[in-house]
Amino acid sequence: MTPDKNLQAAVAAELAGDPSINSAHIGVGVNEGVVTLSGVVDSFSEKWEAERAAKRVQGVRALAVELKVQLQSTAERSDSDLARAAISALQWTRQLPAKALHVLVEDGNMTLSGVVHWDFQREAALATVRHLQGLRSLTDEIAVKPQINCSAVVADIERALQRRAHGDARRISVAVQGATVTLSGEVDSWAEHGLALQAAWNTPGVRHVHDELRFD
Repeated sequence: MTPDKNLQAAVAAELAGDPSINSAHIGVGVNEGVVTLSGVVDSFSEKWEAERAAKRVQGVRALAVELKVQLQSTAERSDSDLARAAISALQWTRQLPAKALHVLVEDGNMTLSGVVHWDFQREAALATVRHLQGLRSLTDEIAVKPQINCSAVVADIERALQRRAHGDARRISVAVQGATVTLSGEVDSWAEHGLALQAAWNTPGVRHVHDELRFD
């Protein structure tokens, strides 16, 4: 384990080497590998960058961020202005589905909520608003719920049957509603039946499978 004194020096050097951080206003404490950042920063983005810089240092076992965001008077914005800026920025973010996210701002503290289909979309949303002027904190309440593609389920079932040389996937119908997949149609055997169900369950995002398959 890296000695605390050496770890403290390494974290301080990492902060000082990042041009987006004013390290002169940040204190670094270390106790048994647990690093604490304290002090005052000018923006939420600077706080986030300081946290990210500390995490890059090898030997950090845990990180406590006690940095206070103290906005300069020229950087302060009303909650309504900040909310409008966030909505506009999110609308112009290519990776995000339209109107997928909701923005709540209270005293400069922003919460993003809603549903996206991929984690990279959640990350893109956070990155979009993280550097907005006037932001004091950012809370992530975005849910990631994969979108089930009906053709993908059919393809998975077909591949599973072909690998085991069982039956014909074209005799199986697939219906998708939300996170539920319904299988109907005809199968020749319990083996074919089991493979179809397993393939449906293995599709990302599926939470329920309704079995309406019949034996021919």
